[in-house]
Amino acid sequence: MQIAIINGPNLNLLGKREPGIYGNESFESYFEKLKAQYPNVQLTYFQSNIEGEMINHLHEIGFSFDGILLNAGGYTHTSVALRDAISAIKTPVLEVHISNIHAREEFRHKSMIAPVCVGSICGLGMKGYALGIGYFL
Repeated sequence: MQIAIINGPNLNLLGKREPGIYGNESFESYFEKLKAQYPNVQLTYFQSNIEGEMINHLHEIGFSFDGILLNAGGYTHTSVALRDAISAIKTPVLEVHISNIHAREEFRHKSMIAPVCVGSICGLGMKGYALGIGYFL
């Protein structure tokens, strides 16, 4: 089974950025734990602060992988282009957010991508990624 994790803008700063919201662990460190937790799953990780690169990556893997966990960061609330990319591919996409977007600023309450994803996990910290992998298994 092949599952991709795609993280969007500013998530490269996990462990440094607003630790009260996002915690103290880098995603690279957490990703190593995920690979150890799921040794029979081929996990890949891609992060970009650039919307077009995220779209290109979705197109690249979106017809061959078994699942995609997407934390689109701020693009969640603004990107029709990401929404269209998700609609265009075959691989199911699960929306993941470390923080509870519904308990934050009002502009974060609306997800442009949720309607074209198979589901959403938010507010459970990094554990949301493991839960997402569990869903695809």
